[in-house]
Amino acid sequence: MEKILGLITASILFFLSALHIYWAFGGKLTSVTVIPETNGKPTFVPSRGLTLLVALALFGFGIVALWASGNIFYPNKTSSIFSLSISFIFLGRAIGDFKLVGYFKKIKNTKFAKYDYIVYSPVCILLGISYLYLGWINF
Repeated sequence: MEKILGLITASILFFLSALHIYWAFGGKLTSVTVIPETNGKPTFVPSRGLTLLVALALFGFGIVALWASGNIFYPNKTSSIFSLSISFIFLGRAIGDFKLVGYFKKIKNTKFAKYDYIVYSPVCILLGISYLYLGWINF
């Protein structure tokens, strides 16, 4: 069970990492809004470096999922601590900043808000629960 969960979790994160690399080098997905917006304009424009840093973090999170599930290396307390920490990152993202992102955001009438509610936050909850489980079983 843990190995399959680790593979699924890592696969999602490796995909998201690749997507960020695509965006960093100019890729566009015009049908999906991935940046929070106010008054129809993005609240920020991420730099290439920041986008690549996020890609690297997501890739590292994927490696932790493989480690904590025993797919690579042997799971131990260190992998548990990393997993539990990552779970709080994803669950915190799902809760949000109480303004632009997450389930408790105030700005709810944008295209981003719609996708955040039906796609981004649920994925964060699933990833958070996955890491919580992977961290808990080896603690």
